[in-house]
Amino acid sequence: MTPEYKYLRMYLKEHSGFDLAAEKRYLIESRLLPLARQAGLPGISELVQKMKDGSRVLNDRVVEAMTINETFFFRDKTPFDHFRDLIMPQMLRARANRRRIRIWCAAGSTGQEPYSLAMSMKEMGAALAGWRIEIIATDLSQGALEKSKAGLYSQFEVQRGLPIQMLLKYFKQAGELWQINADIRAMVQHRQLNLLHDFSELGVFDLIFCRNVLIYFDQQTKTNVLNRFAQAIEADGFLMLGAAETVFGLTNVFKPMAERRSVYQLNEVRAASVRTSAFVTPAPAVTAMAGI
Repeated sequence: MTPEYKYLRMYLKEHSGFDLAAEKRYLIESRLLPLARQAGLPGISELVQKMKDGSRVLNDRVVEAMTINETFFFRDKTPFDHFRDLIMPQMLRARANRRRIRIWCAAGSTGQEPYSLAMSMKEMGAALAGWRIEIIATDLSQGALEKSKAGLYSQFEVQRGLPIQMLLKYFKQAGELWQINADIRAMVQHRQLNLLHDFSELGVFDLIFCRNVLIYFDQQTKTNVLNRFAQAIEADGFLMLGAAETVFGLTNVFKPMAERRSVYQLNEVRAASVRTSAFVTPAPAVTAMAGI
């Protein structure tokens, strides 16, 4: 293991939680060599030295380059089926009095996941008439968030997972790109956030999507994040993880839903200690909502 690899692994784990496994070393060359050249540096060794010299902008760009992960519309399909067929019907019944639903995409990346949820809710039509919907998309990468805010995607990106009828219904062509309609973009708020840091100011959510993120963390970091999610979710709310992720062996705060892979809820005993009320007023720091 080279000194440069050791340093990058340590730095990434400390600042993003990303545990760079040995089999992922190829990412250093593929993602950081172009960054080094953009910075006028000949290679990875010089990049690492510049990081050690305290170049904050460069350090942030390294973390951002290494933690950008693949995403596409309606990825894996099944979670969005669960959202439509299980989670939303339950939320409509449980939230009938307050008529408000809060959703957090804890790794919103370039927007395909939060916008998939927004389009799914639009498809519910009259069932959500008069409801206030809040979707918070957070990500470590400011660049990914800016792309998400713009809602501009290439032909390749919209062809990955997005049904053609939704493309025609919710997007407009902008030159060679496709832009998601303004009313869908208005349903999603964007915040830069590091999951290693405190996120209590976001308030409490009915549903947290955190898919394909924990797989990059070590065991202790996974446990820490999951336990803090328990503080940010309603007593009867839902947590959605990626297909390769689980809470087993990490925490007993959440329990899986029978026959609903990757869907979790708080354990009853734990829920009573985490929440004294089923409905907690969201933190004032996040107030803008979109009506359906």
